[in-house]
Amino acid sequence: MTTTTRRRATRKEEMAARVLDRFGTTWASETGFTVRDAPSPLFRLLCLSMLLSARISNELAVRGARALTVAGWTTARKMVDSTWADRARTLNESGYARFDERTARMLEDSSRLLLDRWKGDLRKLREEAGREQPAERALLKEFKGIGDVGVDIFFREVQGVWGELSPFVDERARKAAQRLGLGSQPRAIASLVAAEDLPRFVAGLVRVDLEHAYDDVLESSS
Repeated sequence: MTTTTRRRATRKEEMAARVLDRFGTTWASETGFTVRDAPSPLFRLLCLSMLLSARISNELAVRGARALTVAGWTTARKMVDSTWADRARTLNESGYARFDERTARMLEDSSRLLLDRWKGDLRKLREEAGREQPAERALLKEFKGIGDVGVDIFFREVQGVWGELSPFVDERARKAAQRLGLGSQPRAIASLVAAEDLPRFVAGLVRVDLEHAYDDVLESSS
């Protein structure tokens, strides 16, 4: 390896560390929970992914997800046992107003599907899919309100506990990495940080893009 190559790699690692330090907060963490391979956090991540994939600001989506938690609807069973009116009002009061009524229905429909088919446990969906990413994507898209964007959000955040997904770098994060000169292939991008930091790093790349913070990252690394 030449001296020039070593310097380039070091600069990339330093820039990746800067992205982690300044922007590396997952949306689950911002919402107030840790993604674990257990029924409740996986369900909460599914709901968060649904809210984030709507055409509404991420801030309002996170506020809506927090409100669902405050209301106590942290499992599929608890969500189904709530009323549509209560869910719609809770979302509306949190600021998630444009999609409150529609989302209130989708939350119940998705919770019923999760209960009926996988006993309220997304780990059973994972096993039905054989821990294969394409099959997991197809099954997750059976939930109302979860399309490819929603699955990408779910995969970004869950890859730390569903190892078959790692390294998962969705298209928005990949383009951000490429624009920062950090590479364009998932494995190359993932190699810049420790494995346990990858979900935060990918989230950070997405946040850099959402906040149009490219110049800040690039200038501080020069």
